[in-house]
Amino acid sequence: MKYLALATDYDGTLAKDGRVDEKTLNALVRFRESGRKLILVTGRELNELLEIFPQIQQFHRAIVENGALLYNPRTQETRMLCQPPPVEFIETLQKRGVAPLQVGRAIVATWEPHGKTVQEAIDQMKLPFQVTLNKNAVMVLPNGVTKASGLKEALVDLNLSPQQVVGVGDAENDLALLAGSGLGVAVANAVTELKGQADWVMYGKRGAGVRELIDRLLGSNLPRRHRSRSSREI
Repeated sequence: MKYLALATDYDGTLAKDGRVDEKTLNALVRFRESGRKLILVTGRELNELLEIFPQIQQFHRAIVENGALLYNPRTQETRMLCQPPPVEFIETLQKRGVAPLQVGRAIVATWEPHGKTVQEAIDQMKLPFQVTLNKNAVMVLPNGVTKASGLKEALVDLNLSPQQVVGVGDAENDLALLAGSGLGVAVANAVTELKGQADWVMYGKRGAGVRELIDRLLGSNLPRRHRSRSSREI
């Protein structure tokens, strides 16, 4: 099968310390110029992403806040994919000493060791929210909102199917991204759980791993999968 799109995480996958190096940027340009689509899928908020990554214009779509917001870099249009959190929830976390606390248009994020406190607040308030980990980051979104759900919306826009997409990431919140892609890939620095679920693990870390993947895609030299995807829901 010819894969027509690359859906990639940002931090720890494309970027190191928040920045994408020139070699990786050049690889993204080559991929786009081949006629394929680029989709960015990240837990970051849109404003901070635009500030640190002006090259987002190379992407056909961006899914931010871990699946909560769809952004078209060409038109700069945004579309919310879920409801924002209630003010009472934010106030409860603040009263319980959860800090730092970052509140986006939909996402609520903090860091360990506050995960237990956040989950307790969700349970006690009986909120339809889920906690997703991103290494030491703790992210809260409505149930069902994941990188996979955001990717699905982007693919509708681009008239593509999940089976035509390669998803690549490095952290726990990328499990959904890989499950929602036709081929799931982990970079070499990925957490063990993601490597265990990936169809293929790159030799290179972060941007080097993405470049390796792009080279294989453009050269039609993808290795055979080392496990079946038949038991995974796409």
